[in-house]
Amino acid sequence: MGRDGLRRFLLQLSAMRVLFIGGTGIISTACTALAVERDIDLTLLIRGKHQANIPPGVRILAADVTSPTLAEKLANEQFDAVVDWIAFTPQDIERDLNLFRGRTRQFVFISSASAYQKPPSHYLITESTPLANRYWDYSRNKIACEERLMQAYRDEGFPVTIVRPSLTYGETLVPLIMNSWAEMSYTAVDRMLRGEEVIVPGDGTSLWVLTHNTDFAKGLVGLLGNEQAIGHAFHITSDEVLSWNQIYAIVGAAAGVEPKIIHIPSDFIVACQPEKEGSLLGDKSMSVVFDNSKIKRFVTDYRAIITFAQGIRKSLAWFDADPDRKRIDHEANATWNKLIFAYKKGLAEAVRGFR
Repeated sequence: MGRDGLRRFLLQLSAMRVLFIGGTGIISTACTALAVERDIDLTLLIRGKHQANIPPGVRILAADVTSPTLAEKLANEQFDAVVDWIAFTPQDIERDLNLFRGRTRQFVFISSASAYQKPPSHYLITESTPLANRYWDYSRNKIACEERLMQAYRDEGFPVTIVRPSLTYGETLVPLIMNSWAEMSYTAVDRMLRGEEVIVPGDGTSLWVLTHNTDFAKGLVGLLGNEQAIGHAFHITSDEVLSWNQIYAIVGAAAGVEPKIIHIPSDFIVACQPEKEGSLLGDKSMSVVFDNSKIKRFVTDYRAIITFAQGIRKSLAWFDADPDRKRIDHEANATWNKLIFAYKKGLAEAVRGFR
């Protein structure tokens, strides 16, 4: 064995062994990259072997986490930490408990900051803020997952750590409150560039926090292998607090235009689009300000350094690098135009009714 081979062998012996269930999403991709940079022996459990943007040296375990044969594949595996990025229901948690009891020294559940009390009774959100969201099934399921894991921690010592991201974005996402998501988030920017109105719910003065995925990764990876974090919950966010009006203005400035904003009440939007109730009334239309003191105590070098102005410029540069990335959601555009028309018509009729 040569010198380089011996070095790699010794590194594998000493490196922390971590399993990501998932690991190719916007948030988890940044965590995967940082874990590799920090010489973590990382395995990704994903459905396909050939995934883009997976760094060299990452081991791929090609399997479906719901497969009944997965337990056999994991029979001889032991991990210092397991992170489940794709658990959303208590049934998912029961599966994870069965798979990883006695197989990991730490189990990290990715929950959601949307689980915090809505509407909040205090403007400053800490990890002790009550968990309650009557508007969004997604958030209630995350709360139920947390409760089941904490029961397992109390009853049997299952080594859980809970992490609650808020709106976290990367170069492939333009994180605006009324936008198309997934692979067509350039849609709102395209509207700005074409001089079309873009919708901001409410009066745009509610406060929000946007966290770059590379900043989030420093907190998440810093918790891995930290035994003192077991039994605790953490949110990991930026300390930069902006109004939605400011957020839209920053995106417009990065694109080189001043956005034409139209403010429409959240209740009106939800009345026209009931499917928006969770993401608006149960999340983004509420003001959120996070106290990050706890993650900074446990991960002493954690600090979010990328401002939204810096982050969105990175995102738009990514879109500009390849025109094929600028996919437009025409259905969403049509819906927004219809919503704007309905609001203006209703507003005009209301004004006439008072004269």
